[in-house]
Amino acid sequence: MPGQEIDERAATARGAIEATAPAVSERPVASERSVAGLLFGLATYVYWGFQPLYFKLVQSVPPAVLVAHRTAWCAIFMVLLLTALRSWGDFLRCAASKRLLLLLTCSSLLLATNWLIYIASVVNGQMVETSLGYYINPLFSVFLGIVFLHERPGRLQTVAILLAALGIAYLVCRLAYVPWLALGVAGTFGLYGLVRKVARVESLTGLTLETLLLFPLAAGYLAWQSISGTDIFGGFGGGGRVLVLASGAITAIPLLFFGAAARRLPLSTLGFLQFVSPSLQLALAVLAYGEPFTFHHAVSFGLIWIALALFTAETVLSRRRMREAIPQPPAR
Repeated sequence: MPGQEIDERAATARGAIEATAPAVSERPVASERSVAGLLFGLATYVYWGFQPLYFKLVQSVPPAVLVAHRTAWCAIFMVLLLTALRSWGDFLRCAASKRLLLLLTCSSLLLATNWLIYIASVVNGQMVETSLGYYINPLFSVFLGIVFLHERPGRLQTVAILLAALGIAYLVCRLAYVPWLALGVAGTFGLYGLVRKVARVESLTGLTLETLLLFPLAAGYLAWQSISGTDIFGGFGGGGRVLVLASGAITAIPLLFFGAAARRLPLSTLGFLQFVSPSLQLALAVLAYGEPFTFHHAVSFGLIWIALALFTAETVLSRRRMREAIPQPPAR
């Protein structure tokens, strides 16, 4: 029928317009997401790069006590934030899973150990070594993916791992010591990332559960130290105590920023940004706090920087190959 034919043509035209509309509107939306993600990512890693300034300010508080403060007040901050965002549904669902609770108990212990090693290194003037650890971390994460998740690395990633191992071996041979702090930082954070990948829980819910699982231990340790006569505020009064109490928010905010960046940015961009933090830490250690950076350090770091360049190149090339493999829609 002619009327029906006209209606069908009109419907086809509307469908064509609707099909093309998202292609026009999604570009600015995707661009805005990328810009927002880049800002969140930069804010996260620049913050983490300058975080030693905070730990230097509160270095009179023993590292273990500061980790307990950080854990306890972060848990309280996350509970308040979860309440404000009305996100208790996902939290209760995750808390009801025994498997998730077991995984997050492991990840929380790894995170607390990472914090303890890092804070102790900052307080004791060993930031050069921990910055080495955070350079090694992405390469160690690739290694963990190969061993535990049966991921297949590219050729450049394999070369990168070998170069990083060579850089560490050189440092051990020339300076006659094992960089335990660097290996401890990379190991605990790499394993933490592995557990969180397996756990598959949102960053807000995951961090809340992790800190709440550690809260009794952290609060009990602070109470025991206080009863034993230790000043858990490191001799601070007034504003100094507020600075210690703020450790919860100071810990949580960049982690939330990181979660926002991870949702908006390609993995290759996020992987490149993570080198900002150890670079700033290394600059602070050498230029601001006068930590030694010898020729042997330069050789070791140089090998690891080359490894990171290869690692980044492999990631970018992999993304490009995946993008080219996806069939493109026909031109209109």
